[in-house]
Amino acid sequence: MNDDINAETLTMLAANGTRLVALRCTGYNNVDLDVAAELGVKVVRVTVYSPYSVAEHVVGLVQMLNRKLHKAYNRVREDNFSLNGLLGFDLHDRTIGIIGTGKIGIILAQIMHGFGCHLLGYDLYPSPKFEAIGDARYVELPDLFAQSDIISLHCPLTAENHHLINAETIAQMKPGVMIINTSRGKLINTKAVIEGIKSGAIGSLGIDVYEDEQNLFFRDLSNTIIQDDTFQLLQSFPNVVITAHQAFFTENALRDISTTTIASITDFERGNVLQNEVKLPEKATTPA
Repeated sequence: MNDDINAETLTMLAANGTRLVALRCTGYNNVDLDVAAELGVKVVRVTVYSPYSVAEHVVGLVQMLNRKLHKAYNRVREDNFSLNGLLGFDLHDRTIGIIGTGKIGIILAQIMHGFGCHLLGYDLYPSPKFEAIGDARYVELPDLFAQSDIISLHCPLTAENHHLINAETIAQMKPGVMIINTSRGKLINTKAVIEGIKSGAIGSLGIDVYEDEQNLFFRDLSNTIIQDDTFQLLQSFPNVVITAHQAFFTENALRDISTTTIASITDFERGNVLQNEVKLPEKATTPA
């Protein structure tokens, strides 16, 4: 999911006979689709896998940050049973803003409704399923930022929402807001978030993705000196929890990913229609 399938890579693959690129993930912003089309290389992805995996991971991050579970665990292991600094808040009656109300966003809304949260949503394509959950309602982004105690990102990365969370949008948020990102790292301007944490504008941050994660995640760097100073500063804060792109990592999701990927490869081999093909958006034409 962090491979850079750019023009150079695609050209090399095509030159060696590759005609299909199978992505074992949902996002495809790392693929040069224009070049793939020019070279006749098909691209398929996993459009759906267990959405519960990511939604449930969000809840884990929320509870860890809120109830300081990471701190409490380490304290007790050192026989320190003090409660100082571990104060949290009831999720009941808090407002959570969900940006992106696809399958994962809707499941998260259902879970948080169970906690007794108020639900705000933002999506370019509103879903009746979201609005049917408790008091859920759609609002414009500035309203979601201003009213939410917790904001969770569940949208794909596009040119339009790159660095959706930035200095300007952070300034619109409720002081002390909790931000969760299990979607795409580049939705967040990390340096702006760091400034927000230092100023107290952001109360806590939980991320499973990072905008420069390709140089870090999915490898063991425990015996090396990480050269990413921004990341090192980010993880030094006591109110930040980082997991290494594992939100999807459940038995159920891996089964779904494997099944869908193998099915796509089989369909390609047999010349069937590729149900999960990633295609270039159709370009508007001017009538003659």
